[in-house]
This record gives sequence, C-alpha cells and structure tokens, in this order.
Amino acid sequence: MASIVSSPELNTMSFLGKVVIITGASSGIGAATAQHFAKLGANLTLTGRNKENLQKVASECITVAGSKAPLLITGELTNETDTENILDSTIKHFGKLDVLINNAGILETGSVETTNLAQYDRVMNTNVRAIYHLTTLAVPHLITSKGNIVNVSSVNGIRAFPGVFAYCISKAAVDHLTRCAALDLAPKQVRVNCVNPGVTVTNLHKRGGMNEEQYKAFLEKSQQTHALGRPGTPEEVAKTIAFLASDHASFITGATVPVDGGRHAMCPR
Repeated sequence: MASIVSSPELNTMSFLGKVVIITGASSGIGAATAQHFAKLGANLTLTGRNKENLQKVASECITVAGSKAPLLITGELTNETDTENILDSTIKHFGKLDVLINNAGILETGSVETTNLAQYDRVMNTNVRAIYHLTTLAVPHLITSKGNIVNVSSVNGIRAFPGVFAYCISKAAVDHLTRCAALDLAPKQVRVNCVNPGVTVTNLHKRGGMNEEQYKAFLEKSQQTHALGRPGTPEEVAKTIAFLASDHASFITGATVPVDGGRHAMCPR
C-alpha cells in the first residue's frame, strides 16, 4: 500500500510577504478576515468608515499574530477620491498588491413596492459601484503580481428573498461582476472569486434597520432556514475567503462559493 507523505507545504496556508486590502474591515466579516489574514502573515491595508473600530481591529491583528501594524485608511467607498486613496496609499506604503478583498457592503429593507430610488442608489453605489471602481484601480497591480480578488456577496445573490429588493439585486450583480472579471483576467493569470454567506452573526442586519428583538427572532428563525440548523460565524466566512485567495485555490476562478449552511440548496415545503 502506498504511504501518504505529509508535507508542511500541503498542510499550511501562508501569506507571508503578500499585501492584502480588505474593505469594510472595521466589523463583522471584514474584521474576522483581517485577523485571519494577520495570523497567516499578510501585510494588511484595512479600510472602513469607523476609525475607532478600525484601530481596535488593527490592535487585535497585532495581538493574535504578533505582526506589524496594518495600514489603516478611513473613508467612504462611494467617494471616488477616498477609493483612489485606498489603492494609492497601499502601493506607496507596500510597493505592490497581491489580494483585493471587496467586503464592504450595506443592507436596506424594502420590497419592489416600497423600495425608493434613494435606497436603491445607496445600496447599488456601495455594494456594486464601489467594488467596480476599486477593482479597476487594482487590476494593473494584480496583473503585475499575478494576484487575485475575492468579493463578498451573499446567498441573496444566488436565491431570491422577499423584503430586501435592492440588496438582492446588488448581490446578484456582484456574482456576475465576479464571473465577468474572472474571464477578462484569466489570460493574465489573475483569479477572481466570491463567497456567498448565509445569515452570519454580524451587525449588518441591525444597521439595516432591525432592533434587538427582531434580530433575536431572525437568528432563531435561521435554525430552520439553514440546513445545518444555525447561522454562520464571521470566522467561517473568513477562512473560506483565505482559501480562495491562497495558492490552495490556484485552479479556481469565476466561482461563487456558498458559505451558508446549505441555505442556497433549500426549497420551501
């Protein structure tokens, strides 16, 4: 019988020497992703709107990994000057870019009957236009490094859900943006993928308008709406992002990967 040889290269994932931008890094999935990449040795640029939260995440990255301090950039991704500053400051500070993680996003509630144009514009500008802009700025540097992009979408991009009309549209757009960019950049050996989380325990839904009582009920309902019987954690999404960004996923591009406890596969009965 052939023996199985264990190799450190097969069992470890490292981003030593790699430069990674993570948007929306001040909380939730972005914060967990920052900490996970810090453990894996990455040089980080962390962006967000809340300076205090961003500094807290940076301190946690240093604590868990003993790594050098991340580059912190506060700003609004819907502001073109702020977005340009993220890329320019990263290149000036680190000299290159290897991975772009487009994580920042917002959620607003409303159906096709109640969603107004201002809501639609806010959601689409943050969830789609900002990704489009930062991606186009990053592409020349990613071509040089043969790097990759991981976008954070949602199960709402795969399946339709009532009551979050603009959000569902925006995440479906992120999924297709991912596939289109992947095909454009594949000849240049730049991979583009995305993750599609299900309900994940973050502040997204509270910021989207839920109060504490509604959010508690929403998480309890998630036990029935997810095949694995629970909502997910930011850390579970972060680990999938790291896998897609790593050499372990060197033959994966244009993929939308559900991290949703099986919710995308479920149908009402």
